[in-house]
Amino acid sequence: MDANDMLDLLRAVATGQRTPDEAAAEIAQPPYGAVTDADGRGRVEARIDHQRAARCGFPEVIFCQGKSAEQVAAITTELLKRGEVVLATRASAEHAAAITEVAKDAEYDPLPGLVWVDRRTERVSEGSVVVASGGTADIPVAEEAARTAELMGCTVHRLYDVGVAGVHRVLAHSELLRSARVIIAVAGMEGALPSLVAGLVDVPVVAVPTSVGYGANFGGVSALLTMLNSCAGGIGTVNIDNGFGAAVLAARINRPAWAAAISAAAAPAVAGASAPASASADASAETAHA
Repeated sequence: MDANDMLDLLRAVATGQRTPDEAAAEIAQPPYGAVTDADGRGRVEARIDHQRAARCGFPEVIFCQGKSAEQVAAITTELLKRGEVVLATRASAEHAAAITEVAKDAEYDPLPGLVWVDRRTERVSEGSVVVASGGTADIPVAEEAARTAELMGCTVHRLYDVGVAGVHRVLAHSELLRSARVIIAVAGMEGALPSLVAGLVDVPVVAVPTSVGYGANFGGVSALLTMLNSCAGGIGTVNIDNGFGAAVLAARINRPAWAAAISAAAAPAVAGASAPASASADASAETAHA
């Protein structure tokens, strides 16, 4: 339960829509939910962090790789007990089918291997995140980043197949790149795209190496080392093929919680500063009289 949920609950009690006992029971729920094994032995296989959204801005995400379809479905069910949005990464068609069994409104994109359920009545889309890929073969990782960032409330612009082998392709989109708050640059092979992009803009660049390439690419290690050794400033590099991790970092840069807090705190001061001079004079006179 985050601050907004708490306010809604308190308002419901104040208006008589909920009883104090109901509110107390809801507040007293444990911060995590236990998911037990499907064979009935009672073994806890997952502990779902229901306070993740309140602390970090987005609910716990399901990493499907290594989990059975039954486990993923059970975790989805637990997440939806207290939340409105679920995201599952590295999902196979079998995982997607299992999630759809417990959430009929689930959507599946096999290209990045993502499944999501989004039941929020109000969906935020703000800022500007550009997701650029070096080649078409990098799109699965780029789409994992793009779709995740969108679910996290970011406005995303996709810019695919703009690798350095044809540098004119990325230069043709310099204006879009410079308009972004943060850029995710996804590339395999030698992984030079983030360095090129970082040299064109004054915003953070999140570099994502992919495992795309021939033998000496070493499954993405060559691209990873290039990005870590870039001479361009303003680059942060995530793990190989980790589009999800790049999106989380980009989302926090694009719409940080501290910026919202500063804006909210500044609003009363701005309102006071814009008050008519006569009103200020009246207030001063009243203060002096008192």
